[in-house]
Amino acid sequence: MSRRRFVKSLLGSVGLAGLAGPAALPTPEQRGESVWLPSYARAQSYRSKKQSSHDPTGGNRDYWSIKSGEQRDVFVGSGAGVISHIWFTIAAQSSLHLKELVLRAYWDGLSKPSVETPIGDLFGLNLGDYVIYASAYLACSPGQSLNCYFVMPYRKGARLTVTNEGSRDVGAFYSNIDYLELESLPADALYFHAQYRQAAPNSAQHLPEAKNADGATNYVFCETRGRGHLLGVTLGVVQNDEGWMGEGDEMIFVDDPSKPAIIGTGSEDYFLGSWDFGGRQNARAFSHDQYGAPLIQSPERTGGRYCLYRFHGDNPVTFTRYLRHTIEHGHANDRADNFYSCCYWYQDQPYTDFPALPAVAARIPVVRPPS
Repeated sequence: MSRRRFVKSLLGSVGLAGLAGPAALPTPEQRGESVWLPSYARAQSYRSKKQSSHDPTGGNRDYWSIKSGEQRDVFVGSGAGVISHIWFTIAAQSSLHLKELVLRAYWDGLSKPSVETPIGDLFGLNLGDYVIYASAYLACSPGQSLNCYFVMPYRKGARLTVTNEGSRDVGAFYSNIDYLELESLPADALYFHAQYRQAAPNSAQHLPEAKNADGATNYVFCETRGRGHLLGVTLGVVQNDEGWMGEGDEMIFVDDPSKPAIIGTGSEDYFLGSWDFGGRQNARAFSHDQYGAPLIQSPERTGGRYCLYRFHGDNPVTFTRYLRHTIEHGHANDRADNFYSCCYWYQDQPYTDFPALPAVAARIPVVRPPS
């Protein structure tokens, strides 16, 4: 799918189809005309813009340096707009910079972020290593270029920051952020959210009869209140013990915190693989538009590493008051592996009640064998 077709389709999924302002021309559909002409050949009502790390002198120093402990604004927008694409590439002294650099996004002048995650996790690189893959919304290309196509609307303004929480400087941070300027957004436009969480390790449970009906001790991808829809998750797993790390059912609580509305059949099934992704001997990495496992190393062994993603672009999970997205860690939560995740959703108001971000040292994925 081309970039413009993708952007139009996702804009439509969050109530922004056509990005029409008050003075926009009626669409062909509204005029009762044929829709055979593709969107890129029709008049558009937005203004295309970019903010980047280009050298303002006209030279070739088209990057920022970010010292240890420093915070850098990478985007500042005023009025109504939509971020349509983010591209970063980073040259850093530390090999752990994907976990040490933190991206935050603030919508409409709020002082707390609605996006807060290590940069690697935002782009699906949850274990801090670069992995080449492509999906509908996220991609990592050769040369360590990071791409994000999640559409991010705002009504009054937006601010994106990158903070270097590591102990070493980042020599070159290249940034290109494409966005649209608008007169206004439709009333049903929703705000993008991305929340990082981890359990390193999860706490292994021994539930009666190995049954888990209520999901009370599941790993939590996100929890929020408001109205909106879940769009997906990325998850990194480090195995702390031998054996298959999956068998965990996803349980999604919708508008009722006491019981899940959606229950699946296993971790590899939720991520739309099957049979342990091929098992100890035959597991193979894969990536597709809406799902994938782009990293599988030493499967079903202590120290085994997985990066997984599942998007719900075909059927975003809607909620009107409350959402808690969870998954078991092993059958009935019987495993103590490390989980590192980023969850993505849209909702009607910017949500900022996030749990505290773990300290940078705790975010580094390492094996923690059971005692």
